[in-house]
Amino acid sequence: MPRPLSATLSLGALRNNLAVTRRFAPRASVLAVIKANAYGHGLLRAAQAMRGADGFALLELDAAVALREAGFTQRIVMLEGFFDARDLLVLAEYKLGAVVHSADQLELLGALPAGSGLDVLLKINTGMNRLGFAPAEFPAALAVLQTHPAVAQITLMTHFANADDERGVAWQMAEFERLAAGLKLPCSLANSAAVLRYPETHGDWVRPGIMLYGCSPFVGVPASEFGLKPVMTLGSEIIATRQLKRGDSVGYGGMFSAGRDMRIGIVACGYADGYPRHAPNGTPVAVDGRLTGTVGRVSMDMLCVDLSALPHAGPGSRVVLWGEGNPVEDVAHASGTLSYELLCALAPRVPVAEHE
Repeated sequence: MPRPLSATLSLGALRNNLAVTRRFAPRASVLAVIKANAYGHGLLRAAQAMRGADGFALLELDAAVALREAGFTQRIVMLEGFFDARDLLVLAEYKLGAVVHSADQLELLGALPAGSGLDVLLKINTGMNRLGFAPAEFPAALAVLQTHPAVAQITLMTHFANADDERGVAWQMAEFERLAAGLKLPCSLANSAAVLRYPETHGDWVRPGIMLYGCSPFVGVPASEFGLKPVMTLGSEIIATRQLKRGDSVGYGGMFSAGRDMRIGIVACGYADGYPRHAPNGTPVAVDGRLTGTVGRVSMDMLCVDLSALPHAGPGSRVVLWGEGNPVEDVAHASGTLSYELLCALAPRVPVAEHE
């Protein structure tokens, strides 16, 4: 028999979450972010389910080419732009858009012949301090692009550092609006958190990412509050049970010691499958539809859960590590990380199935 661990992906949930994006940003076009193999969900699978998107954004040039060769005609944007002249020739050949964020990239544009029709998103650093032209550099960069014979269209872009927390976006919006005043160029500003919380940021193109995969970008606010549905469910089974006496320890390093007589279950899932090794005791796990918690350190191929309150659970019982009935945000929060990391870390050895 095959190992019982598998991931199932709901294509209907992907479509639902795209529709939620449109409800929150009805006047904007949607540039669906599918970087990192669509956050671990499968590039072509996710893109096919979200064919209704107005465009896609990603990092990997070969993945963008694969989308074009699979028949996707929408706008496709490279979020880190291009790295050498060869990249530029591929962008032109496949009609791919690119973020331009540095003076080095402006110089590289000379490799493109006139009339190449490059779709450019000019990135402004309004406070994230990662990629983008500083406000003082922006006018000169814009002037280069506006007069460049290989450039066909320009969209202004920035990225929010605090859209998901109390500081918010007003401080960055003020800077962006000051720089963009009077230019009459389309803009792309809003990530998932801004799509859901700040309608003034929606502009012409929104860039939803984590919300498309059914996760809330806000700590303590469930995805269901926005109508989002989980796309990935990582499931397994109990493969053995064990009775512990008070004082017995569990797993490597004895990280858990039983404070009472108890019963535990061993689950076929470990850090080699993408489950976080650093997940502490009590990280939520659903067994036969009821929540319980992990006990002991996560091993390469197994983890243990408390079955003391689940007398009917045993070998063969269904376990949800995250997904339907056990939100990945809750698992991530308990583990001191983000849902993004868990989804992207799904290991290649985990079988993946899809359903509507």
